[in-house]
Amino acid sequence: MRRPLVQLSLVSLACLAALALLLGCGSKSKDQAIRIATVPTATTAALPRSSSLPPVLLGIDVLEERGFAPVKGKVIGLLTHPAGVNRRGERTLDVLRRVPSVKLVALFAPEHGFDGEIKAGDNFGDSRHAPTGLPIYSLHGKNRKPTKEQLKGLDAMVIDLQDIGSRSYTFVSAMRWTMEACFENNVEVIVLDRPNPLGGLKADGPPLDPEWTSYVGAFRVPYVHGLTIGELARLAKEAPGVMAVSEKVRARGRLTIVPMRGWRRAMLWPDTGLRWVTTSPNIPTYEAAVGYAMVGLGCQNSGWTWGIGRDYPFRGIGFPRKKPDEIIAALEACKIPGLRFVKKNGTGSDGKPLTGVYVEISDWAQLRPTEISFHMHRIAASWQRLNPFATLTTSEQRTFNIHVGSTAWYSALARYGSRVNVDTFISNWSSRAKLYQDSSKRYWLYQ
Repeated sequence: MRRPLVQLSLVSLACLAALALLLGCGSKSKDQAIRIATVPTATTAALPRSSSLPPVLLGIDVLEERGFAPVKGKVIGLLTHPAGVNRRGERTLDVLRRVPSVKLVALFAPEHGFDGEIKAGDNFGDSRHAPTGLPIYSLHGKNRKPTKEQLKGLDAMVIDLQDIGSRSYTFVSAMRWTMEACFENNVEVIVLDRPNPLGGLKADGPPLDPEWTSYVGAFRVPYVHGLTIGELARLAKEAPGVMAVSEKVRARGRLTIVPMRGWRRAMLWPDTGLRWVTTSPNIPTYEAAVGYAMVGLGCQNSGWTWGIGRDYPFRGIGFPRKKPDEIIAALEACKIPGLRFVKKNGTGSDGKPLTGVYVEISDWAQLRPTEISFHMHRIAASWQRLNPFATLTTSEQRTFNIHVGSTAWYSALARYGSRVNVDTFISNWSSRAKLYQDSSKRYWLYQ
């Protein structure tokens, strides 16, 4: 095992240096400044004051409270989805269409479509929004970024997307690629910020190796990145090499971020008082969003399944021909801090009851969310006659790696299977996550 550990150490040092360079070097050229929209102390723009409203004002709420100043008098496009709502639950689309001084002329849809009903990975074409007659341009079909023609005539692109805090959730990719297109075509980008449901104090899991950058992972950050979508936009604008545009284009690009008010980094989603709106078909709840960070990678090309039948997406797990008690025993033997495993009943696709294993958080402070996934990989190798990771096709290897992001992990897993040293990798990634978080603080909008 000594040679792989030495290789891992060398790779780690190189990646640490690259990460520090990436996050630590803001541009010193004459960049177009990022505008952070601020809220005046006193304002007559009316959001209803009510004790029943959540205490956190989202970017769209702050925009309204400012009298829509950043978009006033502009022709705009809107990149959003069903979870793009204000704290009253109204869609951002409807809020913006009420503003007489704003001309909304085009809608843009990320993965899962404008109405959020298309399953993961499926492409879809352009369409028309029946209630308004506005065109809906697909950013998950033949194009992944707006075209020059689609941006023609726009003064600004407003982006209001609810991320879930995990690197492989593609809404942040849609934002980054849209920023690139807008910067290339002299269109301002206005990002309406939203909470990271996992809070802003945890960074965890493998950083993304440069060779696996893709639409699945557009930012080279740990799998759990601890930033809001507005902070990621700021990183993309300020840090050289994040966006696939020239330095000249990045420098002249115009970015306005409308931050939240009342959100703090220590807040998890339940602390915000906001109602969860389904972000994609398999993330109908906050609990599923947390589960995605924990077991999503563990289910990648491994044989593990998520859910207990139709219930508990990404919180329930199962493995073929293994009973819940066997799964619980195997996972408890891993001694993963912050988790416990319990049996819960669900409903199968045939409508019949079944029992599965539910991943329960016992101590959020101790939890490294992604840790369980790598033990799941090791256990999968021990429960199958052939190491499943050693037999992946080239295409399957790419799918695994663009999600997980670590060449070193895949190589060790394919070679050693059930004998892979998970703890060595977890320790290495934890150290790198600390460095990343220290470097990323320059992009924080909140404390």
